[in-house]
Amino acid sequence: MKKIVILGTGGNCIDILDTLNDINRVASSQVYQCAGFLDDLEENWGKELHGAKVLGPLDSAGRYDDCFFVNGIGSPGNFWKKETIIGKAGLPDHRFETIVHPRASVSTTATLGPGTVIFQNATLTSNVRTGRHVIILPNAVVSHDDVLGDYTCVAAGVCISGGVTIGKACYLGTNASIHGNITIGDYCLIGMGSVVLADVADDSVVVGAPARFLRPTRPPAH
Repeated sequence: MKKIVILGTGGNCIDILDTLNDINRVASSQVYQCAGFLDDLEENWGKELHGAKVLGPLDSAGRYDDCFFVNGIGSPGNFWKKETIIGKAGLPDHRFETIVHPRASVSTTATLGPGTVIFQNATLTSNVRTGRHVIILPNAVVSHDDVLGDYTCVAAGVCISGGVTIGKACYLGTNASIHGNITIGDYCLIGMGSVVLADVADDSVVVGAPARFLRPTRPPAH
């Protein structure tokens, strides 16, 4: 049995806890035990979420040397900061667990980076590669030969056609569709329901069908 500490307390984090429980149910044994959450919001410390305690801030991760970790932090409001946020824990890659829901479909030829989380009913087909700390939400489809950069989040219902390269710390909004054989740069936000037909430059927010540039992702001082 592995003890898991979840970074964050938001919606993705609760879904990760549910995924751990679903893995245990399918295995008919306790594969994972959630040891708790770490969160930098002091008002959350000591609270219980679905039976697991908020233990303290991210930089206290070093106290839990018998645990593995998984990150659930990352929303349209802070996705470009994920590397910095996760870095507060001060943990090497081998301390992060890769979590795959038992109802996800992941090709045996796919390669998942450390700390990647795949939620229920997501599909990853042949030769997909994910970087570190990638989150793929329910019902997303990631097609053959796609490459997803570190810290990227693929929201529910996203459909990524084959041969797509997605950069570092991107957020693909719910039900977005990505045309095959294009490149999306680093720190990009793809709006909900957008249809992306052409390459997207680094640090871009694109929206619409077809998707068009709206503004830079990050504020001037980042």
